[in-house]
Amino acid sequence: MSRTFDTGTDDIRVEVTDKVSWITLNRPERRNALSGDMLQGLEAALIDAETASDVGAVVLTGAGGAFCAGGDVKGMAEQNASGAKGGGGGIDAAIHRQRLSQRGTAGRLYTMPKPTIAALPGAAAGAGLSLALACDLRVASESAVLVTAFARVGFSGDYGGTYFMSQLIGAAKARELYFLSERVPASEAERLGLVNRVVAADTLEAETRGLAERLANGPSVAYRYMKENLNRAVSGADVFDCLDLEATHHVHTGLTEDHREAAKSFVDKREPVFKGR
Repeated sequence: MSRTFDTGTDDIRVEVTDKVSWITLNRPERRNALSGDMLQGLEAALIDAETASDVGAVVLTGAGGAFCAGGDVKGMAEQNASGAKGGGGGIDAAIHRQRLSQRGTAGRLYTMPKPTIAALPGAAAGAGLSLALACDLRVASESAVLVTAFARVGFSGDYGGTYFMSQLIGAAKARELYFLSERVPASEAERLGLVNRVVAADTLEAETRGLAERLANGPSVAYRYMKENLNRAVSGADVFDCLDLEATHHVHTGLTEDHREAAKSFVDKREPVFKGR
């Protein structure tokens, strides 16, 4: 069975099938550059995915051969030329709106208690790259290119890219990629650890689907607590706090039906069938 989710905008398409929520950034004429409607739609789609009982994993991808070009620089230039200012309330209100948007999109991808995957068919730039890095895993086409891009347009960066990239590849390399804004091909991104897998362009969807469905049908309670353990570990928590959290979660998951099923299937020499409880 499958269903769609109406985000209120054509800039985001959502289809839930086989326990996977496929969220597609859908502005191919602008290489899926972010719009206000797209960001609001993405937040709505993620809220649905996080709480829906028929979703076990999330895939974020882009339409038309690109992942996401980041901010709509052409739109920014048009706005600057016209003298129009988005929103209202001055700089403080603008900062607050951006904080809310970042928490509801990149922040939700990172903290959601379900596995999230970014499938990169092509370029991931600027805030688009940040959203990809916020996901748990990244699968890239051989033709994909990653670039921070912010320095090229006089921005410092947003949507958590500096945090996620520093955690993935270390501060020194992250600084280099932010300052110099050099394009990173998929093969180099895999070597650095920015992406988990690089696949042929014509197999990207199938490879991502296989991975997503495997995760969606896995031990969801265990995944929830694994993700919390891992996020706590990279947040700079004390080692004993991490050890204590692991102990709590490990004992808790040991009492689940999924654990009992996995132990029995091991003895029976068959694959476990997880039910998420």
